Amino acid sequence: MHLLYADESGSIGDPEQKYFVLAGVSVFERETHWIEREINNIAARFSPHNPHAIELHGSPMRTGRDGWDRHSQDDRHEAIINALKIGVCDRYPRQVRIFAAVLEKNNLAGQDIAEVAFEQLSSRFDQFLGRLYKQKQDTQRGLILFDKSSTELRIQTLAREFKYSGHTFGVTRNYAEVPVFIDSRASRLIQLADLVAYAIFRKFEHGDERYFKTIEKCFDSEGGVVHGLYIR
Repeated sequence: MHLLYADESGSIGDPEQKYFVLAGVSVFERETHWIEREINNIAARFSPHNPHAIELHGSPMRTGRDGWDRHSQDDRHEAIINALKIGVCDRYPRQVRIFAAVLEKNNLAGQDIAEVAFEQLSSRFDQFLGRLYKQKQDTQRGLILFDKSSTELRIQTLAREFKYSGHTFGVTRNYAEVPVFIDSRASRLIQLADLVAYAIFRKFEHGDERYFKTIEKCFDSEGGVVHGLYIR
């Protein structure tokens, strides 16, 4: 099975922010343990005796919030970049690929931004799974795992609608189940999705490419065409 760990960056309701990002890290199921183990090693730099007490989240790490000010800025930045490199780029494209919807909110006045973002993310991941089947007879299904969110009911409703009634690009065909919502504290892969979404958000919202440069070539693509990044 291919698991898409997804998280958002930016707030739909914040008028001070121009962009909203929904991003996902697609990981083949047998790779999750090894990614978690290596990210645990990064967390251990900050808490050697209890690395599981450390959550890796982009915004607090960059700004020094939530206790991160106890650690140097250089160490925090290096940890973000290392996690993105080890968790994503070192495994692209065989075991890991990125999918993301980057939405400039002014371009979607009157539209449901959450719906547009989820439609893009879920349909592009579904198309990737369909491609694997057509090209390699790979029958592996997919599952999206989100950080726990107040939009849980909305996302699950959309997932059912996309499967049975369709969306702009057709119907989804390759999912094993509706999206699952899990606590980021229990999942290093959800934390990795947070770092990916934050790296993308920083580039578009603030023109800061420091983290994005690490992952910019890791979006789902085929034949030189990038399918995994939607910008509107």
